[in-house]
This record gives sequence, structure tokens and C-alpha cells, in this order.
Amino acid sequence: MDMNSPETELRTLMLASQDGDAAAHRVLLERLSRHLRAYYKGKLARIGRGPTEAEDLVQEAVLAIHIQRHTYDPNEPFTPWVHAIARYKLIDFLRRNRASVADVPIDEANEVTANDDHLNAESSFDLRRLLKLLPKKMQCAIVAVKLDGLSVAEAARRCRTSESGVKVNIHRGLKALAALIAQRAQT
Repeated sequence: MDMNSPETELRTLMLASQDGDAAAHRVLLERLSRHLRAYYKGKLARIGRGPTEAEDLVQEAVLAIHIQRHTYDPNEPFTPWVHAIARYKLIDFLRRNRASVADVPIDEANEVTANDDHLNAESSFDLRRLLKLLPKKMQCAIVAVKLDGLSVAEAARRCRTSESGVKVNIHRGLKALAALIAQRAQT
């Protein structure tokens, strides 16, 4: 295996991250963010969706990778594990937005690391603790749509705000969560 391949580099960072190396974890999440951003932008452009939605998916996937990193088996290749998470997040997005999965080819496992484009929680309990650091409206929107699987319209009713308010709160909230995770990875 090529020692400079994305698989080798990312797997090495992941193993160091699993061993508690906060700097390696931070670098891993930064590199994965770039790869995932390119992946999601390409997929969503095919169905007329924009970079804001791609960025939301990047933040969701990075958060999921951060929270689920303890489930990665070091005896297995790393990028297929990342692709499975990225693919799940994409399918979930398409389902929430009533888009057809058939419109977006989602099976190319190597695409997650094919292009480049310009965290210590271990469980959903830690995610809930991080969420409590966000303003209430952001918490409500993220929990309703991202965790409970409600549509944006349903979340707007639950959170007593407009649909655009839900979208803005999710976008800003995911960015804030990513920043909190990165900040905690540095300490």
C-alpha cells in the first residue's frame, strides 16, 4: 500500500485519534472535512442543491465520525468506514428533503477521498451535553431534524419558528458544534 495514499494517512490519523492523540484527531477531522466537502458538493450539485446544504452534511458527517470513532475496527480499511457514514448522511438528507435517492449515485466508495476541497465525545450523551451549550432555538432545530428525523416544516412547528429559521439554526448550530468539538480536541 502506498504510504502517501489518503487511506494510509487517514487510517494512521484515526488510529492515533483512537489512542487519545488530540492533535491527530483535529488533523483527521480537518482532512476529512475537505474530502467530504468535495464529495457532498459533487453529489448535491447533480440534484440542484447548493454549497450550504453540502456544508451542513459535512458537519453532520464529521460529527458522526467524531462520536462513532470508537466503533472503527483498526483491522479494516478506514475509507470504506467513512464512506458508509457519509453515504448514510446523504441518504438521510435525501429522505428528509423528499429527493430521490435514484437521482444521486451514492455507491462510489473511493469518492470520499478522491478529491480535495477547500474532536473527545464517545457517545450520544456527549452530543447532548454539547448541544446544551448552544442557544435553545439551535438545540431545538438540530434535535428535531437531525436527531428525531422531523421535516423542516414539522421542526418549525415544534420549535415555534419559521422554516427558514429552522434551516438557519441548523446550519449555524452544526458549525458551532464542530467548533466546540475542535476546541475540545485541542485541550
